[in-house]
Amino acid sequence: MARIYTTFAEFWPFYLREHSKPRTRALHYIGTSLVVALAVVALVTANWWLLVALPIAGYFFAWIAHFGVEKNRPATFTYPAWSLKADFKMWWLWLTGRLGPELERAGVGRI
Repeated sequence: MARIYTTFAEFWPFYLREHSKPRTRALHYIGTSLVVALAVVALVTANWWLLVALPIAGYFFAWIAHFGVEKNRPATFTYPAWSLKADFKMWWLWLTGRLGPELERAGVGRI
């Protein structure tokens, strides 16, 4: 039986372990970066149709990562809000060079 997470703090290490391969994380970074870029362009240009592309851009790369690289089921299916929050947290920690210790604490190791 799968463990049920009741707090984001409990979920976070699980999320990192589900993204243990560097290629999985890299594909997530591409998707999340594209989501942020599309959101900024939509805001700057007031082209609100670009917002429709946000979930497509984000999930496309993430699902390629999970089904093709990591060979696991995306946590989004069970924990959609926490997965979204964790994806942005992982992306931000990677951008700021602070993801390594988080991966180690979760038992994943350095990038």
